[in-house]
Amino acid sequence: MAAEARSSSAALVAAAAAVVALLLALAPAASRAERFVVGDAARWTWGYNYTDWVIRKGPFFQNDTLVFMYDPPNATVHAHSVYMMRNAADYQSCNLKAAKLVAGVMQGAGSGFEFVLRKRKTHYFVCGERGGIHCTMGQMKFTVKPKSSACRD
Repeated sequence: MAAEARSSSAALVAAAAAVVALLLALAPAASRAERFVVGDAARWTWGYNYTDWVIRKGPFFQNDTLVFMYDPPNATVHAHSVYMMRNAADYQSCNLKAAKLVAGVMQGAGSGFEFVLRKRKTHYFVCGERGGIHCTMGQMKFTVKPKSSACRD
């Protein structure tokens, strides 16, 4: 009987291991989401080409995180922020009238401001400082349209 109990116990352990392996294989892609520092070592700053950065780093997927890192304003550093534009026309013209502030001038300090791409829609990001000049002349803008996280594999 002891051998039979050990055999039954071993079968249960094997079955449990198979279930765990199956659950890990079917785990949602959110668990495989990636984290991207916007601009890499340049971070969120004036004069960097973020459109090229998106092309180099993409594709992006649902639940990926964009990290905006920038220094708080001081005597030698201009303020930066992160705005979400409502549509392509406002993005192209850097029209901030209907834009939504998602990270203020102090939120990029330290480990930065994190934005999770939860929806499969185009996200229009710009810096709204200095009346939109950072957006229009400083190239501080980019778009991202994440793909379904199921496509990551």
